[in-house]
Amino acid sequence: MHRRRKEMPVNTYTHGHHESVLRSHRQRTAANSAGYLLPHLEPAATLLDIGAGPGTITVDLATRVARVTATEIGEPELALSRELATARGIDTIEFSVQDVHRLTFADDSFDIVHAHQVLQHVADPVVALREMARVTRPGGIVAARDADYAGFVWWPPLPELDEWLRLYRTAARANGGEPDAGRRLLSWAHAAGLTDVTAGSSTWSYATPEERVEWGDMWAERITGSALARQLTDSGAATTDDLTRIARAWRSWARDADGWLSIPHGEILIRIPGARSDSEAAVSGR
Repeated sequence: MHRRRKEMPVNTYTHGHHESVLRSHRQRTAANSAGYLLPHLEPAATLLDIGAGPGTITVDLATRVARVTATEIGEPELALSRELATARGIDTIEFSVQDVHRLTFADDSFDIVHAHQVLQHVADPVVALREMARVTRPGGIVAARDADYAGFVWWPPLPELDEWLRLYRTAARANGGEPDAGRRLLSWAHAAGLTDVTAGSSTWSYATPEERVEWGDMWAERITGSALARQLTDSGAATTDDLTRIARAWRSWARDADGWLSIPHGEILIRIPGARSDSEAAVSGR
């Protein structure tokens, strides 16, 4: 059993919940965001989804397993996934306000614990992974996927987009997060004392006219109207004029026929020790 820390630093979700943020997050599905996990799902499994957001991944996962528990940091945030589940007619999801550093669930409660784009925002990802492992049954799986902002690659080169990336990474770290989380997932798992870890990567890409407009317009709105924009101007990191320039650059990129963007993600699958191997089960006839 992993001991919990009594106190944890408080950090802030950098993106906030502006409509432009939610619009982007609603594009996420189990297929495009948790493909590395899907082959390991069993119909009878129970799954804990950390940081459900607007619920699109959560609801997809609920169609593949017996029961899902969706968590968020507060009731207003949790209401987003609850509303989607109701709209889709999914009644196999439970909802719970949780802090991933101090999960209230008993040890060995779930077959699978999943977190998508969460560890980059938490105050202590190592403690979070220990907690995720604690509530996973022996033989079960902890799965995490996070973007790596320093690895973002785009064309054509635009100085304002370099400025955007610098500002975002600065803001995320000021909020207690780690924007380059993807490359660190394996090391965080090892630091948490977890040894049966399979690490990999996958990418999102935006290259069609429709994809570019979706991404570029979304970031043009986020950099000028979201919680991130307020943080940057309030802290003095950027002026309103700076953010307007960056927004124009995103829209220019989106409408450039040569525009291309690749977003790398780190992925980890952690097997919790304690269950018999498949070969042992075969010998026993179970």
